[in-house]
Amino acid sequence: MRTVAIDTRGETAGKPGGEKKTRTSPALFYRQVVNELRKVIWPTRKDLVTYTTVVLIFVLIMVAIVYGLDSGLGWLVLRVFGGA
Repeated sequence: MRTVAIDTRGETAGKPGGEKKTRTSPALFYRQVVNELRKVIWPTRKDLVTYTTVVLIFVLIMVAIVYGLDSGLGWLVLRVFGGA
C-alpha cells in the first residue's frame, strides 16, 4: 500500500502576523527527519537495478552524441581553417 506524504511544515514554519520565528531544537529536528524517512517508499532491488541500467544506458548514449558532435565539428573546423 502506498501512502502520500502529508504537509507538516506548519509546525516549524513562521506564522503570519509578525510572530517571531523560533529555532527548531535538535531533538525535534531528529524526530521529524525519522518521521519523514518512515514515509519514504524505498525501491526494491529489482527497481534499483532497472533504474541504474536505464541511467547508465542514457549516459552512454549522451557520451556517444557529444563525442560524435565534438569529432565532427573538430573535423569541420580543421577542413575550413586548415590544419597540420
